[in-house]
Amino acid sequence: MLKNLFVKLQHQEKDFTKNEIQKLKEFEKEDIVIFQNNEYSLNSKYKVGTIKVNKNRATLHDLLNEHKDISLDFEHLSGAFDGDLVIAKRVFNPRSKIKAKVLRVLSGTKNDILVYIKDKNYFTVKESILLQNKKKIEGNDGDILLVDNKSFEISEILGNIEDAKIDEKISLILYKEDFRLNNKIEVDAKMDDTKQRVDLRDLPFCTIDPSSAKDHDDAIYFDKLNSIIYVAIADVSYFVEEGSPLDIEAFKKGTSVYLPGKVLPMLPNALSEELCSLKEGVDRYSYVFKIYLDVEKLEVKKSQVFEALINSHKKFSYGRIDRVLEEKFDTYTENEKEIFDYILPLYEVTKNFRKKRLNQGYDFRSSEYRLKLDAKKEIQSIDVETSSPSHKLVEECMLFANIEASKKVNAVGIFRIHEEPPFKAISKLVDDVNALGIKVKLQHDVHDTITHIQSIAKHSGLADEIDDLIIHAQTQAKYSSRNLGHFGLGFKSYSHFTSPIRRYSDLVLHRMLKTKETPKNIDEICDHISIQERKVDQLVWDYEDRKYARWALKNIGLEVKANITDNQRGVCVTYGQIPGAKITLDNYKGQVLFSKIRVIIKSVDVIRKQIVGSVKYD
Repeated sequence: MLKNLFVKLQHQEKDFTKNEIQKLKEFEKEDIVIFQNNEYSLNSKYKVGTIKVNKNRATLHDLLNEHKDISLDFEHLSGAFDGDLVIAKRVFNPRSKIKAKVLRVLSGTKNDILVYIKDKNYFTVKESILLQNKKKIEGNDGDILLVDNKSFEISEILGNIEDAKIDEKISLILYKEDFRLNNKIEVDAKMDDTKQRVDLRDLPFCTIDPSSAKDHDDAIYFDKLNSIIYVAIADVSYFVEEGSPLDIEAFKKGTSVYLPGKVLPMLPNALSEELCSLKEGVDRYSYVFKIYLDVEKLEVKKSQVFEALINSHKKFSYGRIDRVLEEKFDTYTENEKEIFDYILPLYEVTKNFRKKRLNQGYDFRSSEYRLKLDAKKEIQSIDVETSSPSHKLVEECMLFANIEASKKVNAVGIFRIHEEPPFKAISKLVDDVNALGIKVKLQHDVHDTITHIQSIAKHSGLADEIDDLIIHAQTQAKYSSRNLGHFGLGFKSYSHFTSPIRRYSDLVLHRMLKTKETPKNIDEICDHISIQERKVDQLVWDYEDRKYARWALKNIGLEVKANITDNQRGVCVTYGQIPGAKITLDNYKGQVLFSKIRVIIKSVDVIRKQIVGSVKYD
């Protein structure tokens, strides 16, 4: 009612109901509404709008002027929360930027919010906003609770921040993904296909995954005599019927969540780790691409995709295949030798295709930090995982299948797109690289500029860091119903086909290839799974940053090595024994980006994931 009332005021309407006139008179007494010349209007000192709370700031989205947002300090929210409709009063700001203070919450959705107790007060975990709660608070400093955002009644006590096992639930609740903990959908699935599948059980397929992998999306086999690659993918669409409760839940999730030492799967374990996993020595339904290669011209001649039955002959880790590619075979069985006999020539073929691919795409040096946790869910060690030869072999095989899949869908389909970065971003990239003392210039197009920067940086000692700058200059890849190409990979057409166990996009693509039909809500699907992908990334970063903060809390006074990664805010990231911890410097003196420094850890706030340190100057 109140929202409509103020919209009417904006449009200077006069057909107010009795109840609306009564409300207007109440607001008139408070000088919020003015009655003049037989018309009601909002006093210009006041604003009506909805609150949007982000991590570092809050804004008032003006209901009567949609193009004007007003900043609010957290202490001026007066109990308002994200999404609440409020009346705010403009406040004097010496810097002339309009600000406001919330006077009254007009309406809002009742929600639980995640808070912690400090000095007998509630603070929000996400933004550390002090809540205007007048009730007496029982509990200890550091207790983490869910409370009703209107009544402040306790909905759930999660525990205390001193217990590291609480971190998972904190991150899931902050990003509204805690529904993943209550997956009770029953799985009643069997391998009882009545259709005639292509029987490929005699072909010596193998899976190559991390040693800790529990689900196996893909298996490969190479017919070296005929230069044919077989990429077999778990046939998830056979077991997950479109529109079923399983499918609705998978769509909602969009993707699996990979936390250190734990997976929150998109599909129930009965599927992700069993019926849909291409386990060694077990018959499994798969959706197979048979890809015919021209190894001289380095082109795909043709491809076929079909439903098949396979039996993976061997499960390998990346490490084992890396040793094989170095011709360090260890001891092996006859079964393994049959696989090694095609893995070695396949690696040479994929190397040549990769070299050609990089004429259009990019080779970024990437490394990922894998946190290993102990029984207390605290950091035990961190592995730095780089792209090894075995990773590249598998990646090229998956790229073949993804490209061929994208060619077989309709003009309106589901594509993985990555648009070319704008000129402004590339121009800034050139300036940033030059600021590091590495002299580069804009070339005649974006691709040549990036490869030019990489070639110059190769001999600078900062190749990895400059690759990071290049990556940050890129637009974000996403899903689209229209094919706009993939700039980063250098492909005119690209889709995700190879991971239907963990990505909903791939499951949708499988269905489309089988039925030759495009879902009517394909744009909604693309938007939702793109948003979910980004949200899950942020969730994992939130979780890992809190783990780093716990480690730092136990190492106050420790000297660590770090690189400056943000020379505007004075932030560095550790390397060496415990790589990846972000530290805010309290004595930053404007060191150049990527400067190597020594830092003393001074203080830590685990809830806010904030580590503060001081540069050690000699």
